Amino acid sequence: MAIRLEKMIPLPMLEQQRDSSGIWEAESVVFEQGKSYLIEAPSGRGKTSLLSVIFGIRKDYRGRVFLDGSDISSLSMKEWSSIRKERLSFIFQGLELFDELTALDNILLKNSITRHKSVREIREMAGRLGIDEFLHKKAGILSFGQQQRLAILRSLCQPFRYMLADECFSHMDRKNSMTAYHLIREECRMQEAGLILTSLESMEEAQFDVRMQM
Repeated sequence: MAIRLEKMIPLPMLEQQRDSSGIWEAESVVFEQGKSYLIEAPSGRGKTSLLSVIFGIRKDYRGRVFLDGSDISSLSMKEWSSIRKERLSFIFQGLELFDELTALDNILLKNSITRHKSVREIREMAGRLGIDEFLHKKAGILSFGQQQRLAILRSLCQPFRYMLADECFSHMDRKNSMTAYHLIREECRMQEAGLILTSLESMEEAQFDVRMQM
């Protein structure tokens, strides 16, 4: 599966500075399955918009976006549902957790649909991320950094061809960030999936096949 952008730009970005962008309105930008991409940019340069367009939840753009040769503007709701269940996973910057549910229930709510991980595997991943002791606490009382790790764990409970990760380490210290990063990369390798990760920082300690500026 390949993701290709052709002269694509979200409409709100038309009024923003984008001189150094290697993405907006480029003739063609291709993300290849199996490769990892870091997109680094300060706030306001459109990192969230990019991932949201690829995921099909923003439609206010010009240009074209293709998933495996299919223009996403032609995809039906049924096709999008299948894509989001089996081919694209998204770690939202806003996390999209249910505050009144426990951390474990937030995960199981998704895993009950995909049946991708066993409870044992979920608990093992939670242990690696250092949130196993919080699984039975309501998500809303966790710190933002703990919630980020919860959202990362939940995103891994499905099959995918690409992981879209939107500033998912912003409230973690370096140690927890790298632990979470390595867990994501391991799952990507297991599924032969691509990773498109956005960040405010360069993440020098992490390895990426391609680093891009926006």
